Amino acid sequence: MSDSYQDLAKAAEAAQVSAYADPNEPQSPNVPSKVAQTIVGGGVLLVAIGLAVGALQIPGDAGYGGVGPNFLPWVCAAVLGLCGALLIWEAQTGGFRHAADPGGGAKADIGAFVWVSAGLLINAALIGTLGFIFSCTICYVLAVQGLRRAAHEKNVSAPSTWVKDVITGLLISAPVFWMFTQFLAINLPGLTQTGWL
Repeated sequence: MSDSYQDLAKAAEAAQVSAYADPNEPQSPNVPSKVAQTIVGGGVLLVAIGLAVGALQIPGDAGYGGVGPNFLPWVCAAVLGLCGALLIWEAQTGGFRHAADPGGGAKADIGAFVWVSAGLLINAALIGTLGFIFSCTICYVLAVQGLRRAAHEKNVSAPSTWVKDVITGLLISAPVFWMFTQFLAINLPGLTQTGWL
């Protein structure tokens, strides 16, 4: 009885370890199973198929430079398809290599999620009213506040932190706005019609 139990335990350990690339490394209990890994690869492959179907709906008339508007969707579909196929192959031939423990907390940080979501929603709601620069700055400030709170940084609510985030948001969004409106002649919502604010 004891020998059969030991044989069973060795077989279970061998089956568990065989799902990973290096049997000498300790296995993490948090690494997904072979089935879950295959499902991830299949999901990526389905997204690639969806992109390819969408690319079929875009007219392929070649424009400036010899490529049409459907070129980039086809490139993305092909690369995602290759990635999905490789993920499925890897899952079926030993599992994702060198899969590490997932980082982060044991559960989702709802507060950080709310801060980031609020930034995105406020940006979408106010971009036509406040213009690109100010709405994107608000989005940046709220998203960074959420990330700071998720990382449990000290002095998150300090006025100096808020001022630093506002200045950084302006230094990011203003040059992006100017690049599009002044250099690329692409219209983005602005506060004024000058193209500078």
